[in-house]
Amino acid sequence: MKKLVICLLFVMQVCFVFAQAGTGFSGKIVDSKSQKPLQNVVVSVQNSNLTQISDAQGKFTFTNATEGSQLVLVKSVGYKEQLLTIDVVKDKVLDLGVVVLEEDIAQDQIRDVLNIQETDLGDEGNSSESTTSLLQSSRDAFLQAAAYNFGQARFSVRGIDNEYSNVMINGISMNRVGDGRPQYGDWGGLNDATRNQEFTNGSAPSDYVFGGIAGTQEINTRASIYRPGTRISFLNTNTNYSFRTMGTFASGINKDGWAYVVSASRRWAQEGYFEGTNYSANSLFASVEKKINDKHSLNFTSIYAQNKRGKNSPNTDEQNDLVGNKYNSYWGYQDGRRRNSRMKKTEEPLLMLTHYWKVNSKTNINTSVSYQIGEIGNSRLDYTKDNNPDPTYYTKLPSYYANRFDSAGNYIGDTPQNIAFAILAKDNFIANPQLDWTKIYTTNTKSLANGSRIALYEDRNDENIATFNTNLSTKLSDNIFMNAGINYLNSSTKNFKNMLDLLGGNYYNDINTFGLTFDQEQSDLNNPLRQVKVGDKYGYNYIVDANRLDVFTQFKFTYKKIDFYLAESFSRSGYQRNGLYKNGYYPTNSFGKSDKVTFDNFGFKGGLTYKISGRQYLDFNGIYMSKAPNTKDVFSNARVNNTIARVTNETIRGVDASYIIKAPKFKARFTGYFSETLNSTDINFYYADGLGGVNQFVSEVVTGINKRNRGIETGLEYQLTSTIKLTGVAAYGDYTITNNPDVNLANDSSGSLISYGKSNLAGYKLSGMPQQAYSFGVEYRDPKFWWIGANVNYLSDNYLDVSVIKRTANYYAPANNDLVSLYGGIDQNLADKYLKQEKFDSFFLFNLVGGKSWRFNYKYTIGLFANVNNVLNINYKTGGFEQSRNASYQQDYQDHQSNGPSVFAPKYFYGYGRTYSVNIYLSF
Repeated sequence: MKKLVICLLFVMQVCFVFAQAGTGFSGKIVDSKSQKPLQNVVVSVQNSNLTQISDAQGKFTFTNATEGSQLVLVKSVGYKEQLLTIDVVKDKVLDLGVVVLEEDIAQDQIRDVLNIQETDLGDEGNSSESTTSLLQSSRDAFLQAAAYNFGQARFSVRGIDNEYSNVMINGISMNRVGDGRPQYGDWGGLNDATRNQEFTNGSAPSDYVFGGIAGTQEINTRASIYRPGTRISFLNTNTNYSFRTMGTFASGINKDGWAYVVSASRRWAQEGYFEGTNYSANSLFASVEKKINDKHSLNFTSIYAQNKRGKNSPNTDEQNDLVGNKYNSYWGYQDGRRRNSRMKKTEEPLLMLTHYWKVNSKTNINTSVSYQIGEIGNSRLDYTKDNNPDPTYYTKLPSYYANRFDSAGNYIGDTPQNIAFAILAKDNFIANPQLDWTKIYTTNTKSLANGSRIALYEDRNDENIATFNTNLSTKLSDNIFMNAGINYLNSSTKNFKNMLDLLGGNYYNDINTFGLTFDQEQSDLNNPLRQVKVGDKYGYNYIVDANRLDVFTQFKFTYKKIDFYLAESFSRSGYQRNGLYKNGYYPTNSFGKSDKVTFDNFGFKGGLTYKISGRQYLDFNGIYMSKAPNTKDVFSNARVNNTIARVTNETIRGVDASYIIKAPKFKARFTGYFSETLNSTDINFYYADGLGGVNQFVSEVVTGINKRNRGIETGLEYQLTSTIKLTGVAAYGDYTITNNPDVNLANDSSGSLISYGKSNLAGYKLSGMPQQAYSFGVEYRDPKFWWIGANVNYLSDNYLDVSVIKRTANYYAPANNDLVSLYGGIDQNLADKYLKQEKFDSFFLFNLVGGKSWRFNYKYTIGLFANVNNVLNINYKTGGFEQSRNASYQQDYQDHQSNGPSVFAPKYFYGYGRTYSVNIYLSF
């Protein structure tokens, strides 16, 4: 029986049937193990607009196909796709017999690995346009390698940030107005429930949204399209969590038109891969659908994902050399247990109601409304009238003493006294590298009468988001399809400091110790000299209201040799800050509502596919659009005032061209791309020295940043034999800043933005991702349902994020370099060395993956899959940043005199060493 099943995967019993009229073919799709029919499988004729979805009996029929040799793609989520070559005979309907789909446990493995890394159809009847983009946009060999093989190294496709992508659930955008990025944690841990996904790459067309230059991802939670059954799984790993258990049940649609899906999971770890990174997450999902009649269905989806995890710190080379690259300065022992001071907590339940309306055989309208409420909290220590408790504070490290200068500018780091201090600091740090909770409690206990000196608080964002979305898809003629959509979002986000723990004290004074006057010390002049208790808001308290309207239309034209599309969009975004505190530094510009700022934007894109043959294609896409700044970039110092930064819309333009091969045994894509993002904004906060002789905490507003991303990407997949598949992937990119943007700094003492002119960033590389990546993989799939794979990957050209202020004229200003004459003046060669962007070392990653499944009693399936990533335990950097505290040449010169670690050296993030995951599941 098993041999027969495997044989059916590659050989179809073809016979002619004369009972039906027309020219085409028919068949029945079944599961390879259970032999049960599969519903909602997408069947399409390549190079045409012919698409169908299998019915409840797994059957499909085409009666209007073109005679001759045709390629037929059979595809369903969770199964290996089949690409069949058939010969269509005029006036006859060919019976393909039984088409068998094999479960693709490799894809399940990829979903699990992506979920672990975190830093995850259709309508009834034929001609369903909601399936077309799925066929065009499913992840090919390149995109799978980018996500699975390269993802652990923080690779980004085409070097584009995910704020330029669009992630949707049932057509509702999940991208936040604050930073433009999706909050993936809102559905984290729900792998089974979110497995029905459609992707587009780059600016390719989507049925649901206009999109951008980083593609789209649509998650469909319609209850009736889930494969009926139960699945229970348990996973063990050594990455950011240790264990995950998950259970999912899908009913399928019953005779009364009801279908429902429920899923739940828990993920936890006492400590993840990095020290002190505890993890706890609980996720719940429910989707219920009622088919009212053949034209109308209602679907209700609810998602609740609670996540709390300990963060790990970026570290300097000095710190890692002393205590290892798993070091995390954020935690320490309290009563024998590890406690992390930097916890991230998310809890944002989502409710969504979707109406599916099949107007007629050619037109569908899907409408969704959603409401999301919840909170995101990021904790950290606050301190007043006491030293910084951070164990890596610069005065506690050997480099502080090794790079000492006296007040006259003379180097004294090599004196016996400072050498001894450096040795003592080294010994103390190695012996006590962690946060000292006991000392903190002792400090506060001794200061009961005056309140806590050190307290634990969280930066809170409490969000209320209401969204409406409707999408139209219609077939205007045999060759013309139209998509249109309207999306409206209303968001109100409360932002405040929330007191979590007084750490042994009985209250905390809400004052700013940097203030020079009584008023400047107050965070709220309406309530001065406040004594804060646990659960109180303090420090800052404001609301950002945002609303956004998006409208798009798209026309797709499908012909025998050429397909092309045109799309356009309009959006209007409005933002306003409402200050709830009257800040002492900004008494006239902090309390109450700011001016409302509005941004109007347009977008145009188009593309075409030229069909060289049934197996070879040329594909072109182009886009020109503008994009509103995110709210975090509009208000330059939103925590304390209503000031609106000098920001404008971003302009985005891009093109790509691809040569694509789709054959039963060989698939390939060769793509060249070019994109530019103009007039973007970046806002940073830090404590800076060397700003005209004043040391201060500043808000740095960088405007008019232009970025260029260009390169090539290639994905190859070859079925060497019926059991062995080879893959090859290459990405070569050049991601660069192309201009010198404007820099303005705001500090509380001046109360205004001060221009520092241009920052000489032209030619610097975009940071935080490898710009070159290559992969070669081998996979063996045995007919007895086990498989194993290996891939080797090479990644390079990853760069450090540079300090903007250090590239301005301020770096050389005489007021900041009054002692350089002692060192022979400014040495431009040394300055160029200090300002040269650091390029990280290249590295190889070798990964292993495999799995096996068993079926019992024709009902139960047990599956096991496992992977080992970075088998050779390679140590590598994934990102990092220059510290901006040293803002002048003189400070940089003094910081490099010991020929050892610098005091304010760059801080780095490291990738995982050797990691594993093992997942076992039971389905029935």
